[in-house]
Amino acid sequence: MKAADLRAKSDDELKDQLLGLRKESFNLRFQAASGQLENTARVGQVTRDIARIKTIQGERGRAASRAGS
Repeated sequence: MKAADLRAKSDDELKDQLLGLRKESFNLRFQAASGQLENTARVGQVTRDIARIKTIQGERGRAASRAGS
């Protein structure tokens, strides 16, 4: 997922997507621990997507606090 695509989404959409990615990350870790994980690259993709969303949320939060000052 690209950062530009995420920036086009609303705050609520980002929160929903972050929740879904965290659930997926949990499931992937569970599969890896039980030896059932087939696509090991997906773990890294999900982790990076979570980081991208959190970065964009932080940018928006800092921009909002600067605008409010």
